[in-house]
Amino acid sequence: MKLPDDLDSRVRHEAARREMTVSEWTREAIAAHLPNDGARHFGAAGAGRSGRSDISERIEEILRGEWDR
Repeated sequence: MKLPDDLDSRVRHEAARREMTVSEWTREAIAAHLPNDGARHFGAAGAGRSGRSDISERIEEILRGEWDR
């Protein structure tokens, strides 16, 4: 798939920021936007790649937000 140059640049920047390949980031982004298969998935499970340093202090808040989706 061909992306417009500005979107391609943003994808590459975000993948690099998360220390992921563009393919890894793309698969994760697509999966996050598809209806799930009936199983309960928590986005916080991948929080280690978020680039944030306060995840352990905010885990209860994050999980509450995920549960309410």
